[in-house]
Amino acid sequence: MDVELLEIRQHMGRFPPFDGLSDDLLDTIAEQVEVSYFKNGSAILVLNETLNDLCYIRSGAVEVYRSKGELHNRLGEGDIFGHFSLLRNHKVRFPAEAIEDTLIYFIPDAVFQRLCEDDDNFADFVELERPRLETIAEQQKKSNDMMVTRIRKLLTRSPVMVETSTSVQLAAQQMSEAQASALLVIKEGSDNPRFSFQDSKGRTWQMCGILTDSDFRTRVVAEGLSPQTPVGEVISSRLITVQSDASVNEAMLTMLRNNVHHLPVLYRQRPVGVVHLSDIIRYETHSGLYLVSNIFNQSSVQGLARLASDVRAAFVRMVQEGANSQMVGSALSTVGRSFTRRLLEMAEAELGPPPVPYCFMVNGSMARNEQSIVTDQDNALILSDEFNPEEHDAYFLAMANIVSDGLDACGYTYCKGDVMATNTQWRQPLSVWKRYFQDWMANPTPERLLHSSIFFDLDSCYGEDHYVEALQDQIALMAPKSPLFLAAMARNALNRTPPLGFFRTFVMEQDGKHNNSINLKRRGTAPMVDLVRIHALACGSKAQNSFQRLNDISHTQLLATGMSEKLSYAFEFLCMSRLRHQMIDLQEDRLPDNNIEPENVEDSERHTLKDAFQVLSNAQKFLKFRYPMPAQRQGR
Repeated sequence: MDVELLEIRQHMGRFPPFDGLSDDLLDTIAEQVEVSYFKNGSAILVLNETLNDLCYIRSGAVEVYRSKGELHNRLGEGDIFGHFSLLRNHKVRFPAEAIEDTLIYFIPDAVFQRLCEDDDNFADFVELERPRLETIAEQQKKSNDMMVTRIRKLLTRSPVMVETSTSVQLAAQQMSEAQASALLVIKEGSDNPRFSFQDSKGRTWQMCGILTDSDFRTRVVAEGLSPQTPVGEVISSRLITVQSDASVNEAMLTMLRNNVHHLPVLYRQRPVGVVHLSDIIRYETHSGLYLVSNIFNQSSVQGLARLASDVRAAFVRMVQEGANSQMVGSALSTVGRSFTRRLLEMAEAELGPPPVPYCFMVNGSMARNEQSIVTDQDNALILSDEFNPEEHDAYFLAMANIVSDGLDACGYTYCKGDVMATNTQWRQPLSVWKRYFQDWMANPTPERLLHSSIFFDLDSCYGEDHYVEALQDQIALMAPKSPLFLAAMARNALNRTPPLGFFRTFVMEQDGKHNNSINLKRRGTAPMVDLVRIHALACGSKAQNSFQRLNDISHTQLLATGMSEKLSYAFEFLCMSRLRHQMIDLQEDRLPDNNIEPENVEDSERHTLKDAFQVLSNAQKFLKFRYPMPAQRQGR
């Protein structure tokens, strides 16, 4: 393939739906595209003309219009158009015009049809007219549904292998140099197909056995054998193995059933590594289940604080293995609740039984089950109406300090807005909380709107759960009947907008520390949470998680058909982009944050980020129309 064709296939291979195609299909496209140049302002597709090619934007920018002339879409590098016509009657339904000097790759209809037939993901992308966001989200969902942790994930290096004629002394030296606790013993030729394989030079080998540290002690040293004894004479003929696609659980069960601590891992018949029981134990210590168990086994704040590194390791592993944002958010929220509950148990053990019943309430991302690895603490205390400040508040203030200080030590920083149970305002009887909520909805001042956006994501963490349930019921009953409150919340939600410029560009942060970056929380996930919360309040949903709220909203007439799904896809992509970049920060020993630099983001992700931000932008514009101020309605 010449340089020009190679450049074409490499460029197209960076963008969906071409990024998932096989090398053969990419070669086919590159060999048959025609390249055309269009000056700014010139027509590319004309309404009702015949079209026999799929259009791919190599560079420049294009506007696509509806038949009556209104703008349908603006497209840039890596985008496609014209597939609508190819899938119907080959007549242009959406005319297109270059709004910059533009280079277009025209892909012949015959190639386009072959791509649809040979690649299901490509077909889904164009035939269902699914936006890039939806396609990527569905592909990730399929990956997560099928996700099983494979034993190959635990392999960090190739196995140490020696021939049967190697002396035990030389074999021990090789093990020491490789810092390995076991080696595989092989011989050339094959008389057992089950363990035969070919090396890179085409020679056939057979795995005969395994030799471990323990074998050297019991079979060599204890028996007084000569250092020159061939390893083939001291290995056991019993060989227990596992395939590389077996689950970690299967591998562990194989070890337990056969009472072995080392397990050769094979890809078909070829050895690709050796896993030790300690590898599996180490892996399991980074699981959420182990973490939660370990949290409740700690007896001091110092012990809990030492688990912070395990939380980070568990987070990295979940993101690496393809967990979606709901899995990661739920797991991290569960871990955060566990830290909080253990601290409350420790507080009660130190202070004695509480003088009156209480509920420790969490708010924000923990209440929504949407925590990331970068988070602060938002919490409050709901106390029994029997609460007497003079008699009881010293106890609950001491409890709040123990919990907040402990959470800070474990990596959950103090809330900068002082939304913590240590603040007297947020340590009140249930009747006061009900009055708070009623006043906030009846008279929505800027301060009360801020409180609503924080406290209307609420969940019980410990104690009398029904206190929080009573507040949730109150919100679900009052909010749909409070148009002024909903209208004010809608306008308040527009204070944080997505970072989209006039056309195809991102608006960067300019705060000094993070110049020329995008804060994915402040400009993406947070405003998305805000607008979803408003619709959820309007329909009386008691759900706290944003995805569950969108599901409730989809069963109402608040949004156009399919809009809830679009918001869900956009939110998922924004969350995962944020989580992936936090994972990279941790892997590279940086303090994780919410900021990304677009120039460091792959082209396909950058394009999809724009799609997600555009969905958010459109949804925000709809808010003020969906929830108009009551005075405006009366004035019409």
